Amino acid sequence: MDHHTEVREFLMSRRARLSPERAGLPAYGGHRRVPGLRREEVALLAGVSVDYYTRLERGNLRGVSDSVLEALAQALQFDEAERGHLFDLARTANERGTSSVSSRPRAAASVRPVIQRILDSMVGTAAFVRNDRLDVLGANLLGEALYAPMYRDPARPVNHARFCFLDPAAHEFWGDWDKAAWDTVAILRTEAGRAPHDRQLTALIGELSTRSEDFRRLWASHDVKYHRTGVKVFNHPVVGRLELAFEALGLSADTGLTILAYNPEPNTPSADAFALLASWAATQWDAAAAGQLGE
Repeated sequence: MDHHTEVREFLMSRRARLSPERAGLPAYGGHRRVPGLRREEVALLAGVSVDYYTRLERGNLRGVSDSVLEALAQALQFDEAERGHLFDLARTANERGTSSVSSRPRAAASVRPVIQRILDSMVGTAAFVRNDRLDVLGANLLGEALYAPMYRDPARPVNHARFCFLDPAAHEFWGDWDKAAWDTVAILRTEAGRAPHDRQLTALIGELSTRSEDFRRLWASHDVKYHRTGVKVFNHPVVGRLELAFEALGLSADTGLTILAYNPEPNTPSADAFALLASWAATQWDAAAAGQLGE
């Protein structure tokens, strides 16, 4: 998508969701022709002229100062991810036509052996490494067991977004598929703002847009998110319901790679099911090892 269009649709979608009451503005009577705030109301809140804000909403962020971006983020009540996305869009606008686009570090393409050893040492925790395109590049035994339905795909690396939108099993696997789907799209939209020239990311978004109506609908919302911590509910095909807390641990030495680690609350039904999952995973590994020895 054209960068100006990206900026315009992002700002328009944020303006449309914010009511005058929520923004602390008087809601004068009469029919409002647009949902949410008017352009002149956003301009007033951000301390800029209507003409200047109109220029921004038409997609032109080139040369906009950080102070104006901050004022705009405050006026539209952006959260941390939305603010970061706005600054990413502005950075891209100012990089266009410069050499800085190609000088950005490339994302790591694989997991280093030491990282795999760290994953394997995380006994009692399901862990895997993904990149910002949601390719799963490495996992420990429990991580593969947790996401066993995703690993049925023979293509490698397996991809969280493809599984979510293109595999019917995903709807049953997640306790709340709608939430998982929204999170997935918001993560990809955030990364698209950070790395608009990533051809593999662009190809993935194009593939999902072509093959999934749900993805197209969610992509059009322009929502963004930082996926750092939380709780996920799974309906695992072997052990049943799992409610697991997760943490995202960025690998500072490996651009674009993150460890996702999952663990249940102690002394809960999920902890019992998780222990059963570990036992099942070990059994599967032993069977696979025995098969290799017999070859």
